[in-house]
Amino acid sequence: MDVVPGLCTVSAWQRVSSADTALRSRRGLMFTGLHVPLAEHASTSRYCAHNLQTIAHGAPAPRGTELPLGSNPSARLRVLPIQRAMRFDLLMMIAAALHLGDAPAVPHTATPASPLLAEPATTDTIPVRRALQAARAVLGGMGIESGAVNSRTQNALNALRGRVSRTSDPDALRLAFRAYYNYKAAHPENVRKPYLYFVDYGLDSRTPRGYVFDMEALRVVDGPFAVAHGRGSELGRTGVPRWFSNREGSHATSLGLFLAQETYAFVGHDSGRPYRSIGMRMTGLSGMFNSTARQRGVVMHGAPYVTRLGAGRSQGCPAVEQNRARWLIPELANGSLVFLFSPLDRDWLRSDPWAAGNG
Repeated sequence: MDVVPGLCTVSAWQRVSSADTALRSRRGLMFTGLHVPLAEHASTSRYCAHNLQTIAHGAPAPRGTELPLGSNPSARLRVLPIQRAMRFDLLMMIAAALHLGDAPAVPHTATPASPLLAEPATTDTIPVRRALQAARAVLGGMGIESGAVNSRTQNALNALRGRVSRTSDPDALRLAFRAYYNYKAAHPENVRKPYLYFVDYGLDSRTPRGYVFDMEALRVVDGPFAVAHGRGSELGRTGVPRWFSNREGSHATSLGLFLAQETYAFVGHDSGRPYRSIGMRMTGLSGMFNSTARQRGVVMHGAPYVTRLGAGRSQGCPAVEQNRARWLIPELANGSLVFLFSPLDRDWLRSDPWAAGNG
């Protein structure tokens, strides 16, 4: 029978920084030039799973068949029937378990590249995070993880689309949910809360256009409600933002995906008068479209110029009513995601790394 070259773990983390090191072959998937001996890890030698070719392509494998794992003849996978729905999680566990077997040989001194996006890693969490990264490299190369994102996106659409009163574009929610699940699959350690704050800037400022979704329970937490856009995004008084910018000093709205971060005491001005609100800082995740959000001071906050009847214009912030901000911002802070959408920026629609990605 045909066998797959095997699922190999790696002993040098820096050599597997992305799925680029994984290649599809005619007989399945393998890592190029990377393996780790598993003779001393007997507990990982027998896992109930289809071989990688079976999971990737759906071909049956004889029950009870043992397949070689990597270059070690004593480490094997035993084939048992499993449900299709279990395949994604099972592959993740296999790759993670095998990598954890090699973890003690890795010096655990690394810290996240950006302290804004994750807490400092500890010696306990590094093996788990890195094992999951290796597992995702396998799944990404096989197209399995992107398939899971598609499935979750569709499930969210089925559950939530009927509860959203109006959108400016038929794909608005699909892009938002795809961005959420794509980012969460790539960086689960950063998504500590299940909430997605979504704003449809294709609608005018007099139309309630903000929602908060619980992406685990698939329910609407709040919305629709009025949300402000940046005054630099609107020419005239149409109420619809048409120009978006990542440039400091533009006072324009930035589109894309953001990570909700810490709260602080916000002070703003309305018609020359100062006001106070709870504020929530955000880090832009969509590259050139919103990467300067923190430097620009683009935050979520309450504002007196946002009421139930509509929203005035901010300096680029997705501001809400002050009463709403008091209870909603603490729920979103430190681990939720924010997605600001508009169908009017075609460059962003084509190029956002999370919404226009492989989901």
